[in-house]
Amino acid sequence: MTNITRRQALAGLSAGFLATGAQAQERYPSRAVQIVLSWAPGGSSDTVTRLLAQGLGTVLNGNFVVDNRPGAGGTIGHAYVARAKPDGYTLLVATNSTYAIAPYLYESIPYDGNTAFTPISLLATNGQILCVHPSVPANTVAEFIALAKAKPDTIPYASSGIGATSHLAAELLMSMGGITLVHVPYRGGAEPVQALISGQVMMNFMDASTAKPLIESGAIKGLGVSTPQRSPLLPQVPTIMESGLPGFESSTDFALMAPAGLPAPLVETLYDASRKALALPATADRLKNMGMTVISGTPAEFGPYAAKENAKWSSIIRERGIKAS
Repeated sequence: MTNITRRQALAGLSAGFLATGAQAQERYPSRAVQIVLSWAPGGSSDTVTRLLAQGLGTVLNGNFVVDNRPGAGGTIGHAYVARAKPDGYTLLVATNSTYAIAPYLYESIPYDGNTAFTPISLLATNGQILCVHPSVPANTVAEFIALAKAKPDTIPYASSGIGATSHLAAELLMSMGGITLVHVPYRGGAEPVQALISGQVMMNFMDASTAKPLIESGAIKGLGVSTPQRSPLLPQVPTIMESGLPGFESSTDFALMAPAGLPAPLVETLYDASRKALALPATADRLKNMGMTVISGTPAEFGPYAAKENAKWSSIIRERGIKAS
């Protein structure tokens, strides 16, 4: 019969407990991860989110599934994530339309945007091109502003909907340029682009990748870029800052978030994985061809950036008296 000392017995018990603890700490992700997007399928937001999901799946060897939950300026999708468990299995791709604009368009929303989410990364930004119909007698932003001043409340412009960055960019242009245009909101997608091509409207802010072939074919004219730097896709188009409106800046930003309370190790895991996902050659090339600037900002960097965006757009919304319909 084998004799077991007390020390050996305790060592065996400790090993058993350690094994149990290791098994309890499951590999992440051990099941499908839901990435909520507050916009409908199609468009740049959907493309960025699906590229991110594919990249995260590759980096973390898991299954990341995009769940489109559009509506109410993005607040439906945000509210869903705000109620979810902070376990890493429900994530949110937010845009500045949804995290810095929508909260100020509605009298009440079912979450506190300042406390309901854990920031993971500012993923990328995408500038816009101020485009006009070829019949518009203006070839620069300065000429367009002069035309609008001469004909107030007569020039219709399209947007992807109330509160979309294409809408707020135009409101910023009106505020800084001292002009008044007529807003024609659409439901996103290709509708505002087609409206401009057909001449139903005379102006629209659109993504550089969408605008590029239309400008090159002569279907529309590109007057200015909304970001401080020119777009690498359209280097011949000056920035709006260069064109007589110093300080003008607008873009569509994409951020990765999770419900408040996500444990710090998971935040770090997801930040590192998202950074690597966007750097994958195929993903990086696709984003570059879309005119995107990859940021991969840290969780600590996103807070001050979001605060700046909130202050900027809430001020424009109050000044312009914009409300969700």
